[in-house]
Amino acid sequence: MDALSLIRDTFAPLPGKRILDIGCGPGTLAKRLADDGAAVTGVDPGEAALAKARAAVPAARFEAASGEALPFPDESFDGAVMLNALHHVPNPAGALSEAARVLVPGGVLVVVEPLAEGSFFEALRPIEDESAVRAGAQAAITRALSQGTFACRRDVTVARRESFASLDAFLARVSTVDPAREATIRARRAIVEDAFLQAAERGADGSYGLVQPLRIHVLDPIAA
Repeated sequence: MDALSLIRDTFAPLPGKRILDIGCGPGTLAKRLADDGAAVTGVDPGEAALAKARAAVPAARFEAASGEALPFPDESFDGAVMLNALHHVPNPAGALSEAARVLVPGGVLVVVEPLAEGSFFEALRPIEDESAVRAGAQAAITRALSQGTFACRRDVTVARRESFASLDAFLARVSTVDPAREATIRARRAIVEDAFLQAAERGADGSYGLVQPLRIHVLDPIAA
C-alpha cells in the first residue's frame, strides 16, 4: 500500500467527489485525483507553486491560501487531503480545525506526514532539519484526537522509496519543495554530499535509493 492508493481507496468512488488538496504545491496530487474524475480544489500559499498547478491541472481550481485560513464556507467539500503539508504550516492545530470546518458531515480528512526517520530524512537533515516541525505535526494530530475534533479511522505507516540518478537529482527534488533550500545547498555542498552518500543505498544500476517513512491518518470529523 502506498499513500496515493490509500487516498484513492479512502475517497472511492472519486468521480464527482469534491476534494480539497491543502498545500497542493505544483499540483501533483491534484492531477492524479482530477484524472480519476474528482472535482479538485487546491490551496497553497505559494504563487509560484500555484502557477505550476494551474498549468498542470487546468480542470482543477486553485486558490492562494494558508491551511489555517481556508477561503471556503462550512461544509464545502466531501474530502480533504494534506499530503506532506501539515508540518509546513505554522499552526498545524489551526489547519486541522479548518479542514474539519470545510468538510460535509461524513467527510474525511487524510493526513500524510513524513516522520523524522529514514534514509531520506538523514540525507535531507544537513539542508533542513525538520525534526521539530515533523514532531509538531504529529503532536497536533494527537491533540485533535484527544480533544474530540476527529476520530481516527485508520493510522498506518508506509515506506516511500525513491531512486535518484545522482546527488544533483536529489537536490533538485528537495529544492522543488522549497526553493529557499538552494542557498543552504550551495553553502554546505560538501556536507550535504557526504550525508547523501552515507544515507543512500547504491543500486546495481548505479542509482541511489532513499526511504522515507510516511504516517497516514484517515480522520473523521466529529460534530461539535
